[in-house]
Amino acid sequence: MTDVATAGPSDTRQAGVLATFVESPFAVKAVLFGVLVNKLGSFIQVFLVLFMTSRGFSDVQGGVALGVYGAGSVLGVLLGGTFTDRIGARRTILLGMVGTAVLLVAVLHVRMYPALVASVGLAGLISQVYRPAAAAFIAELIPKNRQVMISAMYRLALNVGTTAAPLLGTMLVAVSYDLLFYGEAAAALGYAVIVLLALPREGSAPAKPERAAASASATERPAGGYLAVLRDRRYVAYLVAMLLNAAVYIQYLSTLPLAVRDAGFSTFWYGVMVAINGAVVICFELLMTKVVQNWRVRTVLTVGFCLLGAGMALYTLPGGLAVFVVGTLLWTLAEIIEGPTMFAYPAIAAPPAASGRYLGAAHAMFGIGSAVGPAAGVALWSGLGRTAWLIIGAVSVLALIPAWFAVGRVGTTSSLADSSG
Repeated sequence: MTDVATAGPSDTRQAGVLATFVESPFAVKAVLFGVLVNKLGSFIQVFLVLFMTSRGFSDVQGGVALGVYGAGSVLGVLLGGTFTDRIGARRTILLGMVGTAVLLVAVLHVRMYPALVASVGLAGLISQVYRPAAAAFIAELIPKNRQVMISAMYRLALNVGTTAAPLLGTMLVAVSYDLLFYGEAAAALGYAVIVLLALPREGSAPAKPERAAASASATERPAGGYLAVLRDRRYVAYLVAMLLNAAVYIQYLSTLPLAVRDAGFSTFWYGVMVAINGAVVICFELLMTKVVQNWRVRTVLTVGFCLLGAGMALYTLPGGLAVFVVGTLLWTLAEIIEGPTMFAYPAIAAPPAASGRYLGAAHAMFGIGSAVGPAAGVALWSGLGRTAWLIIGAVSVLALIPAWFAVGRVGTTSSLADSSG
């Protein structure tokens, strides 16, 4: 993994929210808008179990289909990383979005359970191919001193879409489940049209100066596919840290609702916790990023991982709703501090011709952590009760060990620049 050092202080002056957005290339703005459009139509994962049961399948069969969709999503970001490096980001996004639209419509016409599950898995796979491609495209055109801020904007598009999609989906379900599939297919095609019209063809857009200079000395693509990523020991450590971080973070969807219920509170109060998280992230992450991007990367990860662990561990204490609210605010603060940096760093650390695979590996590892975390957390909760939160919090802090090794000699997040070593 490329070592990173600090650049001059003048690189940080214009890394604000408005300046970063206004001065970004039109193609980058188009990608961000396309991500928002696509996420606004992301209905299937939320309503898949209900759709399956409406078709006459059991709850277990619906759960299996959802698990297959999730597994397909993880494979999709890995495949997307490979495609990005081999055929380019623009073609990869187009392939993913058009393929998603076709497969979603096809799912409606499949009746046999094995074929339906296979179709759902393929839809999950192809729907996530765009993610490393979009991130790599943005990273290619944005200076490194603005990578963290643009990452926060990318996350904002994802979060707004993810928050609004279930509400839009509920309105569509009231009419017909079929509309969910047609609606998500339409959103995918909308993203494809945006990319087709707004993104330059591969090779026709100038790369930002530091990427162009690096590419001049690395004209051949690195061989070995993801094996080349695995040979980067520092980056593998970073992936381990991301997996552990994701496994802890995802507890708000699995163990937290059980804790709220067992404390004697209704589902409404769990919904309040989730709403607090969503509102804080959407309203304040960009503003927090303006401050955090001036911290050293190790500082960002240390504060973020520790706050995440503290928020989860706080749920161990008695105290009723106050404990749940304060704990939620703590790990939400961790999210808005560490999130943009954590997802910007892979593109910054990657060799010029392997950014797609580095990003694909990062997204896949976060996805695996999000899949494994709920099972581990619920198992701990079932066996230990509230004490489980102490272990969950400790995992987040221990994740700093591989994280610190991974980032090595890294300067502030607003002044990242390639070092000659």
